[in-house]
Amino acid sequence: MPPSSPLSFRYGVLGCGNIAEQFATDVAEARESVVAAVASRSTEKAVAFGARHGVDPGRCYGDYARLLRDPTLDAVYVALPNHAHHQWSKRALAADKHVLCEKPFTQSVAEAEDLFDTADAAGLRVMEAFMYRCHPLTRAVVAAVRGGAIGRLRLVRASFCYRTMRISGNVRFDPTIGGGGLQDIGSYCVSVARLLAGCEPHAVHAAGQFHDTGVDDVAAGLLNFPNGVTASLTFGMSVQADNTLHLGGEEGWIQVPVPWKPPREGAVYVLGGQTPPKQDLNAGGAASPPGPRTITVETPAPLFALEADAFAQSVRSGETLPVSREDTVGNLRVLAAMARQIKNSRPPI
Repeated sequence: MPPSSPLSFRYGVLGCGNIAEQFATDVAEARESVVAAVASRSTEKAVAFGARHGVDPGRCYGDYARLLRDPTLDAVYVALPNHAHHQWSKRALAADKHVLCEKPFTQSVAEAEDLFDTADAAGLRVMEAFMYRCHPLTRAVVAAVRGGAIGRLRLVRASFCYRTMRISGNVRFDPTIGGGGLQDIGSYCVSVARLLAGCEPHAVHAAGQFHDTGVDDVAAGLLNFPNGVTASLTFGMSVQADNTLHLGGEEGWIQVPVPWKPPREGAVYVLGGQTPPKQDLNAGGAASPPGPRTITVETPAPLFALEADAFAQSVRSGETLPVSREDTVGNLRVLAAMARQIKNSRPPI
């Protein structure tokens, strides 16, 4: 990694897990941001992480609190297990650091409101790290929908699934620290449905299955919005799916093949026109439209670099954050409603 500029926005990373690795790898190509420090519960892990990402060994800490005392940092990226998000985000704010916190932002609406209130009182910024929201592909799809490219939006179908064989020691399968498919990947599906609908759902339904570890494992949700949009969401940690986003409008449709982690090169969406049923054609209706078009969206940097720079720019300019307080709180409310219904769908012991 090249030496950081004095004007670089300097992040300290709490945690050395998979998402922290992805963040640090991408930020090496960021325009305004740099990973300047890292902390783990293990000094050895922090030093090894720092060596992979060009961090000064003197700023590789075996104690989260020591990183927060580092006066050179502008912000802290909280990449810890879900149950630790509120505690360490609040401690970072108390240490006069801006906070970019991984999703799900907190374990409750009350915890989220507390963090936002704390940040506001201190004149600091805090944001939930939904990285897909900072990618030009997401903005292009939203603009296409808002611009009427598919007519009135009526349907959102989103899936985010994977099957992992690593269960032991996997935080996603530990119910005591906020594990479960809804929190891990279902949150993305809820987020994109709300983003595209442009309002909050007035009806929420969900059901799911549970892993032997006690966490929700495979689940589905249905959201109804007051503007006539219905969202169908599927997510799971022990099942395969296409992991795509499909938007159905009255005049056409959009398919996003890679919505959650869009690539730096080859980020695309597919735009299809209206396909009338045969009964309409037989009655003299419009002919079938031309075939679908694949639209490529140019991307200046890797995904997490875009996120890091977007947060840095919002902090420095005071402009609206890519993920607002209202957005985060709204997402948490829907997740809480879905969690209750998924829990109720579990058969009695």
